[in-house]
Amino acid sequence: MKNFNLEAHNIKEELKEIRRTLHQYPELGFEETNTSRYIKEFLIKEGIEFKEFAKTGVCGIINGTKEGNKKVIALRADIDGLPMQDKKSCQYASKVKGKMHACGHDGHTTILLGVAKILNKYKAEFSGTVKLIFEPAEETTGGAKVMIEEGVLENPKVDVMCGLHVEETIDCGTIMVKKGTVNAASNPFSITIKGAGGHGAYPDTAIDPIVIASHVVTSLQGIVSREIKPVNPAVVTIGSIHGGTAQNIIPSEVKLAGIIRTMTMEDREFAKRRLKEIVNGVCATFRGSAEIEIEESYPCLYNDDDMVGLLEKSAKEVIGEENVKLQKNPKLGVESFAYFANEVPSVFYFLGIRNEKKGIIYPAHNSLFDIDEDALPIGVAIQCEIAVNYLTR
Repeated sequence: MKNFNLEAHNIKEELKEIRRTLHQYPELGFEETNTSRYIKEFLIKEGIEFKEFAKTGVCGIINGTKEGNKKVIALRADIDGLPMQDKKSCQYASKVKGKMHACGHDGHTTILLGVAKILNKYKAEFSGTVKLIFEPAEETTGGAKVMIEEGVLENPKVDVMCGLHVEETIDCGTIMVKKGTVNAASNPFSITIKGAGGHGAYPDTAIDPIVIASHVVTSLQGIVSREIKPVNPAVVTIGSIHGGTAQNIIPSEVKLAGIIRTMTMEDREFAKRRLKEIVNGVCATFRGSAEIEIEESYPCLYNDDDMVGLLEKSAKEVIGEENVKLQKNPKLGVESFAYFANEVPSVFYFLGIRNEKKGIIYPAHNSLFDIDEDALPIGVAIQCEIAVNYLTR
């Protein structure tokens, strides 16, 4: 079997060029027209078949030519940027005002293109199929859901999946992986509390929604602190509150908005139900009422134990056992790869890109975010290893 680590490092300069090109021209969710074109042109140049999904999504397909099983593994990269200004001082800083690859999706896309190049070159050494899924709109509604609905996991049917995300808290040359729950489920919500407006000097003639909203905000904190098991991470956050126009006017309504983050399906359903019960109860106590909308956003991301084992084996072949770290706690952030992981056994891991000597220390979604590009060939090699290990084991 080929040395994928060596193969990946042989194309390191090409990987850097790809990543820097993508970094300079970020596009937002479902608007990634040029990014999608770049991916398709690369696949065409390499002689790789592809299909289009979810407006700007792409799925490359590499069929191994060796006799054997017909198993299918999918590898995924997200391709969208964020609506924020790039404040880095470097040659490859974003050239698009107000848009930036501040979460490393340019790196993810580069890695998957590198994988495409190498696996297509050596497709005679494995049987089965590798699907290369380039997902749009991960930062917003999640292109994964649309791609699944349009059949990206079918024809041929995907058996397992693997995804990665760059991670600025661990050094370049290491990875981090966790069994079980990796990321939280998300339920954004909005609440409109309705009272009866009036003069601030005569509150007895009004029903004050600001007072009601104050009690609602406080009461909702009891869901996590007193009703969900302390060993189960969860969050109920009010991130926005708006109401009123002047000091001496009691408004007729107040609007709240926030998020619920949970780690189990049971806690997710419980938190949604209790939010409605508490808000309606508090409002009724003060003679007000409420309109509540809770969105069904990203589900929990679960790693399959067998796939974690395969990832660990594959990564150790590239970077050594000492550089494969175990993630202790799940992240309360969300990840649209969860939609894929809810459909097929999957593993999602974190690729270290931190390098303090190079000044690469800033967190994702920061205007100074960057990655150590030495991580690119490492990511390529690990993804190649897990794909071929799965198809040939």
